[in-house]
Amino acid sequence: MKRYRWLILVPVAVFGFWVFQKKTEPPRVVFSRPRRQTISNTLSTNGKVEPIEYVDVRAEASGLLSRMLVHQGETVRAGQALAELSQPGLAQDLQAAEARRAQAEAELSTLRGGGRGSDVAEIEGNVTRLRAQRDAAQRNLEALERLQAANAATRFEVDQARQAVADMDVQMQSLGKRRSALVGGGDLASAQARVREAEANVALAKMHLGQNVIHTPIGGIVYSLPARQGVFLNPGDLVGSVGRLDPVRVRVYVDEPDLGRVAVGEAVRITWDALAGKEWLGTVERRPIEVVSLGSRQVGEVLCTIANPNRLLTPGANVNAFVLTHVVDNALTLPKTSVHRDNGIGVYVLEGDRLKWRNVKTGVSDALRVEVVSGLQDGDAVAEPSEQALRDGARVTAVIR
Repeated sequence: MKRYRWLILVPVAVFGFWVFQKKTEPPRVVFSRPRRQTISNTLSTNGKVEPIEYVDVRAEASGLLSRMLVHQGETVRAGQALAELSQPGLAQDLQAAEARRAQAEAELSTLRGGGRGSDVAEIEGNVTRLRAQRDAAQRNLEALERLQAANAATRFEVDQARQAVADMDVQMQSLGKRRSALVGGGDLASAQARVREAEANVALAKMHLGQNVIHTPIGGIVYSLPARQGVFLNPGDLVGSVGRLDPVRVRVYVDEPDLGRVAVGEAVRITWDALAGKEWLGTVERRPIEVVSLGSRQVGEVLCTIANPNRLLTPGANVNAFVLTHVVDNALTLPKTSVHRDNGIGVYVLEGDRLKWRNVKTGVSDALRVEVVSGLQDGDAVAEPSEQALRDGARVTAVIR
């Protein structure tokens, strides 16, 4: 019986010793060492994407949108046609204006040539005929003058022949004045004015016809195309928007209390829920000039320039914005959870097998880690949060990771 009692008491004693040892063993505490890294204060907010340079292309004339020549998202060059309008009668108006110009130019050419061809030909024919008759009369006069000298002709006959020559001179002078009268100074000026008016009408008709084709003044991406083929457009109606999308501008909405943290040149990181896992980088371009209402918030609109090499960020997109307001390179950092604020700001470090309270000064922090400005060295082991209460001088079983 005694033998069986010993068989029972020995395991109980061993178990009791193990429990006693566990109770008296120092608690296990996990320690980690601070590490060097770049850390920054991050201001998280939202924003909206817009192009830095863009133009809204609008209709200049009214008409039916007969043809769209581009698609949304397409790259276009400056001066490229985006759409065509249909306006009946404009081509006929241009043809009529060109016909009137041709007529005016022909009339001007006629006047510069001395008048109408039929009138000029008639006068020239009469002049030629009179010149031949005068030459004959002149020869007759000369013959009579010789006969008079020989007393073979009377003075009356000579005077009659001389008068005949003089009459023909008068007729020829009259024809010359008539030809000069065919084109007066005022007639030429009037004809020139009619040509200018006709040319202006042609230019106007061409302009009206040209307004049927809608062009973009700049090159870029057609990021908005609200007009649809078959709709009727009035002057000023929006056809599409063209902009340059690399880089883009993000209008970041910063709450009023945080505006003092934002400075020009600070780094900005952009994410978009529509393209999870992607991010875009840029800088603060301009601080806000006023505070405005945005729903229930009072915000300043901070303008940021963001690189968009693949043009995946599209104007109008609502994005997440992270402004790196203070960046420190090669900072000594700890997990935020390792810093205690019970009696000032400090941490528990490992010295031998005991905890030692050490005051520290912290600096920049992000969501998980904080910079330690003073109070720690690179190789120190710092206690992480534990289920056991940590106190200065307590013995621990250290687990370093």
